Amino acid sequence: MKMRELRSILVTGGCGFIGSNFIRLLLNDGAFTGTVVNADKLTYAGNPLNLSGIDELYPGRYTFYRADICDHETMTGIFEKHRIDTVVHFAAESHVDRSISGPHEFVRTNINGTFTLIETARRCWEGKDGVLFHHVSTDEVYGSAAEGEEFSETTGYDPHSPYSASKAASDHLVRAYGHTYGLPVTISNCSNNYGPYQFPEKLIPLMILNMVEGKRLPVYGDGKNVRDWLFVDDHAEAIRLILRKGAAGETYNIGGGSVVSNIDLVRLLCERTALKTGEKRGVYEGLIQFVTDRPGHDRRYAVNSEKIKTSIGWTPTVSLEQGLDGTISWYLDNVDWVRGVQTGEYRSWIEKNYGDRDR
Repeated sequence: MKMRELRSILVTGGCGFIGSNFIRLLLNDGAFTGTVVNADKLTYAGNPLNLSGIDELYPGRYTFYRADICDHETMTGIFEKHRIDTVVHFAAESHVDRSISGPHEFVRTNINGTFTLIETARRCWEGKDGVLFHHVSTDEVYGSAAEGEEFSETTGYDPHSPYSASKAASDHLVRAYGHTYGLPVTISNCSNNYGPYQFPEKLIPLMILNMVEGKRLPVYGDGKNVRDWLFVDDHAEAIRLILRKGAAGETYNIGGGSVVSNIDLVRLLCERTALKTGEKRGVYEGLIQFVTDRPGHDRRYAVNSEKIKTSIGWTPTVSLEQGLDGTISWYLDNVDWVRGVQTGEYRSWIEKNYGDRDR
């Protein structure tokens, strides 16, 4: 299989959880000698401290812009100045609860932003070879899976929240650009990610931090909603392989193969965190509190990853217990990062160092 040469990669949303882990993995890949341009608007979940020290580790190979993907002029300037040949599009509003209380930003960023970005790519890449637009999406576009069912790349879309609907729309838009204009595109739909640098509103870091702070552990409904958990480094490696080996026009599902109910996950977190802190597991489990279910809460997700395994050679390498142990240790060891996010101090640091300027 002939592999694509990666030269100048634009990563959108690269200061977020998954994007920052992907950038670190990519620049640490000895086979990649090109450059990375990170464009991030730095909304509440975007934190440049996620990539602290990256400039020193890889001098001359990393550039950051505080930029909005909805800004066509700025995006065009980045494409032209850096001769972008590959896009990895992470930038998105991604928290389901926030999409329920405020869907406007999800439509603006996830749909309009994707349109602006892919239209910019189409115009800038006209007549060029060796280019690729990779769109990072979610398994939530498929809706809820029945017991024993797994989402495949041919599963019909059935989004149930403003977030998943906005991602479904952006998936369709990217796929349409591939069909209509012949733009080389790939799409990946991943299961629930977890790992270092994840914003504390998400389930796993929220539970870890609440445990050590003695706060309640809120679990929606009866806790039996099922998710497929994917360690972020495994996800980043899957995307790297899609960039190198993926076929234009194809969609790849990326699942961690760790399918577990929310309540069982929380209990496992109680067990693994207790081992790290020396606290009794029962103390943490006593903090579990079932709360009113959120509207439109999908019951079950499970992802079939056979396509990417057989066609590209990717497979997850981190088990759920290994991933949770590493994640718990990271949050316990990085109290300054956690405190900065929890108190909002990181926002002051961002405005002081970046303001409205591009860097």
